[in-house]
Amino acid sequence: MTHLSGYRMTWMMILFDLPVGTKAERKRATTFRTYLLDAGFEMVQFSVYARFCATRELAEAQTREIERNLPKAGKVSILYFTDKQYETCRTYTGVSRQPQAGKPAQLVLF
Repeated sequence: MTHLSGYRMTWMMILFDLPVGTKAERKRATTFRTYLLDAGFEMVQFSVYARFCATRELAEAQTREIERNLPKAGKVSILYFTDKQYETCRTYTGVSRQPQAGKPAQLVLF
């Protein structure tokens, strides 16, 4: 059994800025957001989504899937954080600090 280390477990964060000036562009942006939710990402902010991956290899596989589903226009960035780095993130709503979302309680295997 592989030891799961907080230094090997990875969080992926997708940041994007997609054009939404026309009805067709809004539809493509919505399709991409829906794809991310269906792929197990959680919305952090409207154009920022995050997902926990048990290993960097799983994150790389997920990246290849995202690359196949990229919209034709706009900018999409993918950031990677170890679980230990992600623990240090702080989230505020107004002036109130929100508890940091932890890794999923159950490990999902593909």
